[in-house]
Amino acid sequence: MGRFVARRLLQMIPVFLGTTALIFFMVHLLPGDPVAAMWGDKAPDPVQLAALRHQYGFDKPLVGQYLDYMGKLLTGDFGTSPLDGRQVIDKITEALPVTIRLALFAFAIEIVLGIGIGLFAGLRRGKAFDKGALVFTLLLISIPVPVLGYIFQTIFATNLKWVTPTVQDSNDLTQLVLPALVLGSLSLAYVARLTRTSIAENIKADYVRTAVAKGLPRRKVIGTHLLRNSMIPVITFLGTDLGALMGGAIVTEGIFNVKGVGNALYHAINLKDGATVSGFVAFLVLVYLAAGLIVDLLYAVLDPRIRYA
Repeated sequence: MGRFVARRLLQMIPVFLGTTALIFFMVHLLPGDPVAAMWGDKAPDPVQLAALRHQYGFDKPLVGQYLDYMGKLLTGDFGTSPLDGRQVIDKITEALPVTIRLALFAFAIEIVLGIGIGLFAGLRRGKAFDKGALVFTLLLISIPVPVLGYIFQTIFATNLKWVTPTVQDSNDLTQLVLPALVLGSLSLAYVARLTRTSIAENIKADYVRTAVAKGLPRRKVIGTHLLRNSMIPVITFLGTDLGALMGGAIVTEGIFNVKGVGNALYHAINLKDGATVSGFVAFLVLVYLAAGLIVDLLYAVLDPRIRYA
């Protein structure tokens, strides 16, 4: 296990370097000057413009800028925004707690409802509940997130007045319930379908028949033998999806005015703030890589037959 973890950590290094390099060059090759943007529509003062460009290293060749950026990144410095002079890590730590709360809400909805619906549908394959679950999940997959967000706002905020249409206070957990429902709806549908398919296939497996033949209680057969071994494809999806949720959903956070990572990244892209965009993406790459490693380790927990050399 230790050698496997060490090998995976070494494999993460080229992935991280390659991804950050790709994003850095893509962002910095876009037209526009982030330093000149500080003056807005006014003409920038040439002396001040040259001084600021030198301060932020924009007067160097692009490769030199990248090497400086990576040198700082490896020491935990995600850069400084030339637009407001703030450290990117400060922006991340400001937006991340909100995104964590929203992501955990959405993730809990995916797990509880998605696995629950998939389990009952798989156990009743071909029956009314199974067909209804397939239609329900297909609808969730088919409806675009902006449309689903508008529908939820209309029903729960405008008509029923249970919640506010947009989030007024991102620190208020109750105001994050509706965005979490929208954010987790698509993944909920995929989790339900994956669980349903896996349960329907494994229920015919020999180890399930053996457990039934031994006279084990139905609850133990389903919970200990069937469900546990059916979770591997679901865990794979949930692991990658948790990384996506932690990265924040630009569309969902924009619809509900959630001051999280996705919202901050969206505004940075609009303002052509390359330093902020690169810093946020570098952080999100680390989140994805960590989520992937955790998923691989969970395989051995769920299925004792899996062993890592």
